[in-house]
Amino acid sequence: MNEIDDDWRVVFESRNPGACSDHSLVLTAVRIPHRVIHDQSGFALLVPAAQSGDAVRELRLYENENPPSMPKPRPVSDWHDARPGVAGYILVVCLVAWLAGTAALSSDWLAAGRVDGALIRSGEWWRLVTALTLHSGLQHLLGNLVFGTLFGLFAGRLLGSGVAWFAIVVCAAGGNLLNTLLLDSVHRSIGASTAVFAALGLVAGYVWHAKLMSQERWVYRLGPIVGGIALLAYTGMGGGEENVDVGAHVMGFVSGFAGGVLLVRTMYLLRSAKAQLTAGLLTLGIIAGAWGWALLAS
Repeated sequence: MNEIDDDWRVVFESRNPGACSDHSLVLTAVRIPHRVIHDQSGFALLVPAAQSGDAVRELRLYENENPPSMPKPRPVSDWHDARPGVAGYILVVCLVAWLAGTAALSSDWLAAGRVDGALIRSGEWWRLVTALTLHSGLQHLLGNLVFGTLFGLFAGRLLGSGVAWFAIVVCAAGGNLLNTLLLDSVHRSIGASTAVFAALGLVAGYVWHAKLMSQERWVYRLGPIVGGIALLAYTGMGGGEENVDVGAHVMGFVSGFAGGVLLVRTMYLLRSAKAQLTAGLLTLGIIAGAWGWALLAS
């Protein structure tokens, strides 16, 4: 090199080797001699001082035509107060357990409210809802209280107490219906577990369809679905226990997942306190109305 060739100027610096490589290709294309150096602070492009002006101009043209791509921001979900919905769940389930245990109103609450495939097919639709509030004993009740509180907290934080529990009850009733239609007409069952797994499916479906997790890799895209199915398998398959209605658990999850996907279209409602209150009162009305029909028909 002659004397002027030994006088080099930095025209580009970056910590990203890929960006430095791209800029180097630009200079190569316009036949400007250059070299790449790097150290602990990053990478740099150097050109002879006499050609630094041309190099800077060419690189600016390239950058103007190829602005850096910005990652798409992920949707942000507002976090809601889930405590009112969970408190309502605990209150309703415990109240019905006490009323059924004391045979209140001189009624057999178990016979009046359990899922009965033949009776549901004959028109006793309320059983799809009332069965969600009945339990066979203290252990059954406590198990559903624990998991219902856990998954209900997730759903309530994501969707709001009113909307979440309205969706849970509707999807759980749908799960009971699907399970009844798929099984023999003599099928009978009780328990809030269908609602528990409807809540789990609701969260998984909503998080997945609203893209609240990173979508950059397929592992992340499918994360909510895989996580929901894993929890379903771990907590909902019975582990060899008797009298576990696996079909109701699966159908509850499937119905809840579908409900979560549909709810993404109504995200704007979740911020409305009026919508949350209306949905919560409607949920209590559905349960009370179903039990009213059940006791009157028994």
